[in-house]
Amino acid sequence: MASSSNNNPLSLRSILDKDKLSRTNFLDWFRNLRIVFKHECKLYVLDALIPDDPPANATKAVKDVHNKHVNDSTDVACIMLATKVPELQKDMELMEAYDMAVTLKEMFQQQARQERLETVRNLHSCKMTEDASVSPHVLKMKCYVDQLDRLEFPINQELATDLILNSLPESYSQFLMNYNMNNMEKSISKLHLMLKTTKQNIKNPLVMC
Repeated sequence: MASSSNNNPLSLRSILDKDKLSRTNFLDWFRNLRIVFKHECKLYVLDALIPDDPPANATKAVKDVHNKHVNDSTDVACIMLATKVPELQKDMELMEAYDMAVTLKEMFQQQARQERLETVRNLHSCKMTEDASVSPHVLKMKCYVDQLDRLEFPINQELATDLILNSLPESYSQFLMNYNMNNMEKSISKLHLMLKTTKQNIKNPLVMC
């Protein structure tokens, strides 16, 4: 029996209808677009131009591949147009899917760069105060790290954990010393758990009799 997902691509395409492309959501919209057409095995039309028409004496297989690329590109281009707000549909109605994707990336490049700069600034400026809870602080910084990944500007795990460690207040100095002396390399999630335990120990220090 054929896969129901192949028979009903509209079920996944609906995510594009819920949040149409505007001037403020290109990155999220384009990511969803790629997810949808990866699911439909049509993602290639966003990444490659339609080849020149095959020669008249080309084999049927070659012609079929070319025709499929043309048809898939038309299908994807129509969905791209239909899931934009009207003002962004203008001037792109005759474009193939690949050309439209390139044009949109160029159009929104500055928006993505500005968002990236603000996210980097926010991440580096995070400092935890002595009276703050460590869990929300770490989760906030993790959100900034995840945001940079979404903006296609990922930072590696080691730098991310270093930034979190550097943001901690003086009361975590012993934890930092132990962490560095033992050359620990933890994921953000594992570091989060360790810091929660440390915070509890700071609140309730062991009383020696």
